[in-house]
Amino acid sequence: MDIIKQIAAELSIRTEQVERTVELLDGGNTIPFIARYRKEATGELDETVIRSLAERLSYLRSLAERKADISRLIAEQGKLTDELATSIAKAFSLQELDDIYRPYRPKRRTRASIAKEKGLEPLAEKLLEQGPTEIEKLAEPFLSEEVSTVEDALAGARDILAERFADDPELRALIRQFTYSTGLLVSGGEDTGEIAEAKEFQMYFDYYEDVAKIPPHRVLAINRGERLKVLRVNLRVDEQKVYAILNDRVINRPSSPSAAQIRAAVEDGYKRLLGPSLEREIRSTLTEKAEAHAIEIFAKNLRDLLLQSPVRGHRVLGIDPAFRTGCKVVAVDQFGNLLEYTTIYPHEPQRRWHEALAVLKELAAKHGISLVTIGNGTASRETEQLVAELIKNHCPKLQYLVINEAGASVYSASELAREEFRTLDVSMRGAVSIARRVQDPLAELVKIEPKSIGVGQYQHDVNQKELASALDAVVESCVNHVGVELNTASSALLKHVSGLSPRVAAEVVNYRTANGPFRSRAELKEVKGLGPKTFEQAAGFLRIADGARPLDNTAVHPESYALAERILAEIGAEEEDLADREKLAEIRDKLRGLDPKEMAQRLAAGEPTVRDIMASLAQPGRDPRDELPPPLFRADILSLKDLRPGLILQGTVQNVVDFGAFVDIGVEKAGLVHISQLSDKFVRHPTDVVQVGDIVTVRILDVDQDRERISLTMKTSE
Repeated sequence: MDIIKQIAAELSIRTEQVERTVELLDGGNTIPFIARYRKEATGELDETVIRSLAERLSYLRSLAERKADISRLIAEQGKLTDELATSIAKAFSLQELDDIYRPYRPKRRTRASIAKEKGLEPLAEKLLEQGPTEIEKLAEPFLSEEVSTVEDALAGARDILAERFADDPELRALIRQFTYSTGLLVSGGEDTGEIAEAKEFQMYFDYYEDVAKIPPHRVLAINRGERLKVLRVNLRVDEQKVYAILNDRVINRPSSPSAAQIRAAVEDGYKRLLGPSLEREIRSTLTEKAEAHAIEIFAKNLRDLLLQSPVRGHRVLGIDPAFRTGCKVVAVDQFGNLLEYTTIYPHEPQRRWHEALAVLKELAAKHGISLVTIGNGTASRETEQLVAELIKNHCPKLQYLVINEAGASVYSASELAREEFRTLDVSMRGAVSIARRVQDPLAELVKIEPKSIGVGQYQHDVNQKELASALDAVVESCVNHVGVELNTASSALLKHVSGLSPRVAAEVVNYRTANGPFRSRAELKEVKGLGPKTFEQAAGFLRIADGARPLDNTAVHPESYALAERILAEIGAEEEDLADREKLAEIRDKLRGLDPKEMAQRLAAGEPTVRDIMASLAQPGRDPRDELPPPLFRADILSLKDLRPGLILQGTVQNVVDFGAFVDIGVEKAGLVHISQLSDKFVRHPTDVVQVGDIVTVRILDVDQDRERISLTMKTSE
């Protein structure tokens, strides 16, 4: 089966869809561009399917290259038979190929290779024939200066057979499957007090679980414990059953004098070679699957976080809390521009509480502040009390949010932050990030390395290259889904737009700085390094709110402007009418009465493109995030002491992990809704029920004051 047909079968799509999508990918088109603007070619494949197709295409092409390499390497040894060539051609995975190539891979000197050097391979073959001849008589012809006794000869022959059995592709596959389906992953350890993290792994000090059933988060936890030298880990399997399976395959004459030698070779080959090799392999496979799962969950959480609803129209006071060094405070306008900054010292050791209240009151009045955002790091709780008192006694119209400040320090020390605020102290830059995050989460969070944003699970324990690749894809997808305002976007945001490299994104900003705001998308062609292909990929995702052409503020691609004008003409409208609120309302009403299929036929255009253009014309400047609920504002403060079982509260989902969801209910610690408490119905995985940023109603189940743990439920029934 060729690659195109194989991908079509695996993804349950048509062959021609795969062919056209592969052509587009090979032609240098980005996945967001293909998904949004080449729907006719792909048969309306969505972005998720196209990404899966691209990943599978890359894997299968690598597999094909590896097949060619292995065929060449074996042929160079003069050992490529027709049967072997067929096996290589039919291999469906890199692991299967590795099994086939293993016997032919150059090895360091082994016990088997040493025995072969002594001329004992023919003896091994004779033992494998399992004839009636006594083994002493078989071995005697192979005695020499290097092989002085019959036992030495037999030992060498067994070494050769042991390695052969361990390298045999069919036997490896058989024992691999047996081990995976029946084996146990076993861990042990003890808290000696020498390693600080030891207490985290107490549940794994005497632990075992079926290899086939162990969930991903436990695999990663055990791996971390082993890496910290807190845990000892091994894979346990019934060796006697393994020997029985192998002997059944390699011994065809149990009564032969050679059978005992073969059994000994089987046991030695498994204990010394095959068993340890498969243990490493299976644990590696478990880790790869666990990492892929963790990355998938992280990517889902990141997407939900980036696509949270922006809080528009608020002037914001951002506070980065601290004790000794003081709380950094910044005021920003509704567009995120810095208005003023200062430092207050309400907490230990200075305790200038009333002075801090006066400063905040003055800033709020001076700049028309309507919202305060507080970082959730050190001294967050104490600063929240300060703001609650400010609202209660001085500024009753103010509201506040506690913001996850993960990554703020990464941003504040970055080159981008230095370029934005050259004169600001590092910690003050962090306060700006905390203030802006609520105004436009996507625009601010793209400035931070995705893995530092704090919505993952075991993100430091997974393959960092694959994590970065997956998270970059999420950022790219989110940025292009929302669209970017060309005249206000930072280079950090622009570099994620389809087709724009970091260098070209920087040139876009340079051009804007030198020439003023862009008046049209077409003006992009004047930017240094932005050629026709880049323009094609990027233009549709860039918006100009107050440009010369209203279509530049829609998701309609410039290549389809003529078609958009014809659709407008069908309802008696013109492009300029899109900028007139009253006429736009009329356009929406008339567009609702059009049949996209009929319109596409009349205009000799693709139905998906016509449908998308009609949707875009109805909502110029649309931001899909505006349809999501805003974050949960607060005006007063709760503490753990205020909580009691049965109390019902609203909270914001902060993180989603395999075993549940952490919900911010406005106290010191986020509460945990265990997976078993997420719904009255069975929940396969928490992401099926909740996502980061959701506002949920929860009921307190239990509060552990000493351990500062809060158990919550979202079930409606007791």
